[in-house]
Amino acid sequence: MKRQQSGTVLAFDFGKKRIGVAVGEQVLRLAHPLTTIHCEITKQRFEAIAKLIEIWHPVLLVVGLPTHADGSEHELTRLSQRFARRLEGRFGIKSILVDERYTTITARSSLGEAGIKGKKQKTMLDQIAAQHILQSFFDCDYATT
Repeated sequence: MKRQQSGTVLAFDFGKKRIGVAVGEQVLRLAHPLTTIHCEITKQRFEAIAKLIEIWHPVLLVVGLPTHADGSEHELTRLSQRFARRLEGRFGIKSILVDERYTTITARSSLGEAGIKGKKQKTMLDQIAAQHILQSFFDCDYATT
């Protein structure tokens, strides 16, 4: 599937406790960390996402697809797939799943290189991981569906 030529994209690093969010514009092909949703209650998570969608008017939603290093699925794989389906169904915006293997590791490394460590790193880690997910989407010619 070819991507649209322009428009804002929101990306999500889904987790049971937190959801990292990043934003980017398809023409510029640059991802930026946006926020972290710190909530485990589904209704509140979707309310926070609805506010972001209202502000940013995305044309596409990208959700990181976690798998084991060998590509096999685990519990979070299925939860992320369900989350992507729910986003698309609730907001009527196309959702794409993108391989997110190693994004948390690279996000942690990026923050460490920037001198951000410990608890400060924990508050930013998920949105930086979402940024890495979105940037990998922008860097590839075709998205994983």
